[in-house]
Amino acid sequence: MSTDEQLGYEQARDELADVVAKLEAGGLSLEDSLALWERGEALAKICDRHLAGARERVEAALAAADKEDKA
Repeated sequence: MSTDEQLGYEQARDELADVVAKLEAGGLSLEDSLALWERGEALAKICDRHLAGARERVEAALAAADKEDKA
């Protein structure tokens, strides 16, 4: 597995979906459940960072397009 810094959005999202499915299925020990929960939190933060970066790029592109339209 790659390090968290190398995870792309889709990889993090897919792993997060797997974590959620395992937690929802139940049958895990408390320790395993907590470890999965912590992993899920880390993956959610990775997804948030990717989405924030994408949002910034879209906003910058829209601002540049708006600036060109006004020129």
